[in-house]
Amino acid sequence: MSPQLTSRSADLQKLRDEGYEVSVIGGHLVVSHIPYVTAARQVAYGSLVSTLNVQDDATTTPDTHVAYFAGETPCTAAGTPLDALINSAYATDLAPNVHVDFMFSHKPMPSGQYPDYHAKIITYAAILMQQAHVIDPTATAQTFAPITDEDDASVFNYLDTASTRAGIAAVSVKLAVGPVGIVGLGGTGAYILDLLAKTPITELHLFDGDTFQQHNAFRAPGAATLEQLRTSPHKVEYLAAQYAPMRSGIIAHPVHVDADNLAVLEGLQFVFLAIDDGPAKKVVITFLEAAGIAFIDVGMGIYDNGGSLGGLVRTTLSRNDPVSRAAARSRISFGNNTDNAYTQNIQIADLNALNAALAVIRFKKTLGFYLDLDPTDAAIYMIDSNVIANEDPE
Repeated sequence: MSPQLTSRSADLQKLRDEGYEVSVIGGHLVVSHIPYVTAARQVAYGSLVSTLNVQDDATTTPDTHVAYFAGETPCTAAGTPLDALINSAYATDLAPNVHVDFMFSHKPMPSGQYPDYHAKIITYAAILMQQAHVIDPTATAQTFAPITDEDDASVFNYLDTASTRAGIAAVSVKLAVGPVGIVGLGGTGAYILDLLAKTPITELHLFDGDTFQQHNAFRAPGAATLEQLRTSPHKVEYLAAQYAPMRSGIIAHPVHVDADNLAVLEGLQFVFLAIDDGPAKKVVITFLEAAGIAFIDVGMGIYDNGGSLGGLVRTTLSRNDPVSRAAARSRISFGNNTDNAYTQNIQIADLNALNAALAVIRFKKTLGFYLDLDPTDAAIYMIDSNVIANEDPE
């Protein structure tokens, strides 16, 4: 990812060609070995850091004039803080392996915007080096050192600039877990995949033995072509292919999980259950409990009330502890309710998406991604009253 971004971005490549130590780490531009003056009037070396604005895997105009700095307090040659650059002390981790200590602000005039990252970096570097050269005229940021980009273990085929622009890259790393399984890729399961595919989960394992048919196209994210429907692909293989342009690590298992193949779930860190077959669900849950695997079960109860649909959308988390396990068991139905209108393949993708969103939010809370001030393990959305009710363990 990083080498391709650099080679396709003229401004980043120019920085490297001029000898600057350029890396892309955690979606941030990091330029190392920048000379500056410390309060002790000594020349030291720090790093300039900038968020990246990327389109089509190449940089575009920077979206902010602000930059960051990793090092001690940058000073003038006289040893006083360099107020021309320092906006504030800002000791934080912008991303894993990207720690900064100060926020810089030097707005170019009259535009207020840097035309590219080359102009942005050399401007900030020049201000720092001007002071350093008073003490050591040989100090330079242009070392022409061989640079090896970060070991790119990302599952994504292109930079996740949404996290870096929002300043939550360090929080997003909490989602880099796995492997995670989704059992059942019908309406809700497909939307669970859609949401999880956009997180850095290392592996997503999909389990469903059905083929992707015409009615499934109305209950899944995206839009299948008529040609794709005519080939009757397995659901999991069709869905895995939809996300392959974005990321790796999605593994399709075109099987129904049952008592004969439960071993396919071994080694999973977490499982989402999105199946309607009660007896089959009980077999899977019994295995997950014995294996110590936490899971979320989703479900709907939909009925026709005089021409309008009513009912509820349920999300149940089962943690790996006896209290949570027992509470989850008390809420999950293991029967087959033929009166449930949802089992008749009615087209309610909005409720499927809601059920998936509630499940993924609950999952992210268990990882500390979202703040969780009311850590209940079950929630029910009631359609008619538009209320989400949390249920505490009994």
